[in-house]
Amino acid sequence: MAKLWSGRFSKGATKLLDEFNASLPFDKTLYAQDIKGSIAHATMLESVGILTQDEAKSIVDGLKEIKTLIEKGEFVFDISDEDIHMAIEKKLIENIGDVGKKLHTARSRNDQVALDFRLYVQEQNQNIVKLLEKLIFTLSDIAKEHTDTILPGMTHLQHAQPINFAFHMLAYINMFKRDIDRFENSYKRADILPLGCAALAGTPHKIDRVKTAQLLGFSGVSENCLDTVSDRDFALEILFNIATVMMHISRFSEELVLWSSYEFKFITLSDEYSTGSSIMPQKKNPDVPELLRGKSGRVNGNLISLLTVLKGLPLAYNKDMQEDKEGVFDSVQTVCISLEILAEALKGMTVNRQNMQKACEVGHLSATDLADYLVANCDIPFREAHFITGHAVSLAEQKGKDLSLLSIQELQQIDKRIKLDVLEFLNLKNSMNARDSQGGTSVSSTEKQLENLQKWIEKRA
Repeated sequence: MAKLWSGRFSKGATKLLDEFNASLPFDKTLYAQDIKGSIAHATMLESVGILTQDEAKSIVDGLKEIKTLIEKGEFVFDISDEDIHMAIEKKLIENIGDVGKKLHTARSRNDQVALDFRLYVQEQNQNIVKLLEKLIFTLSDIAKEHTDTILPGMTHLQHAQPINFAFHMLAYINMFKRDIDRFENSYKRADILPLGCAALAGTPHKIDRVKTAQLLGFSGVSENCLDTVSDRDFALEILFNIATVMMHISRFSEELVLWSSYEFKFITLSDEYSTGSSIMPQKKNPDVPELLRGKSGRVNGNLISLLTVLKGLPLAYNKDMQEDKEGVFDSVQTVCISLEILAEALKGMTVNRQNMQKACEVGHLSATDLADYLVANCDIPFREAHFITGHAVSLAEQKGKDLSLLSIQELQQIDKRIKLDVLEFLNLKNSMNARDSQGGTSVSSTEKQLENLQKWIEKRA
């Protein structure tokens, strides 16, 4: 059969052109969205009198039959059809005859692909949000068990101040909550119908775009057809949102890799989500977080690739935009399996409280508390208090022990103004609980953050 657009041409396309030009090998992923859009389009065409009731029924039934064939694996895809739109339309005409040719009235492949791709992205926005929610629920369950589990909070990967493990988990929870906000905001921005814009300038047929939007669940229709058929902001946004999620996952994964090493031993990953070495029988490798860390690079590449494709395109549709889908499909697949396996791996993770506690006893985590004590209780300016504290840290280093373990006599050797009650301030748990400001790491502040998180979870249930 000749190509559906071949009327203007005297020669057929070469096999090489078919292979180079075709998007069917990857855009067949959009078959369900294409058929859904075509059913809505046919229904609208009937409502405005362009199709008769019998014609619309024949088209809709034919489309449903094709969908069944595809899902059963019985549909034969031919690369000469170029794309999923032409493949389905050609099969429809073969099955129901010339009435199938009427389906393309008042639309173009330009607005058709914009619709299919937008429907796919919108569906995946919602799917990724659900996976993010599941990950947050898992992290929340871990946090609830560890509001009093102390570990070193770090800056520059150096011991800084004592925090609790729940507080650390809540930091990642907040990252993933922001990710959800981004996907949901993107969904709202993209919730407009592109179909009915035809090639770029609209159509002379008296169609009802609002009707089509309602049938497909969009909240409105696009305002400018020239912009609509060339707009891929929604694809860029999901790529950016995914890249940001994967960056957050990568940061978390880096800590899981460090924490599972013998140098830290803060956590133990379950055997179910670890691997071994082909030569070193003692090894238990954190391959899941390592792979998660690595996969952030490929989604970053997909974002940059589409930005580069779009940056120099004149209005409206250009064939370059055929390069918009593969990166999105890959990024969606990557983030979905990443979110799923991270949540499952965390469920089997063991938190080693004693090792976290021991790690807090090196690095002089309560040094800032000594400086604050000198300011508040000894009326010493902060810069001088900072200098005195530095001397105390140096003394502790010389004696081979942590600042929190210095005696009152040793501290008073440095400055006579230091009083006995300083030892309460240097205690690591007291130091952690002293940070009781809103958003701080104290047990009470952490529990308040968990209460707020639970309210957020209940609202989304």
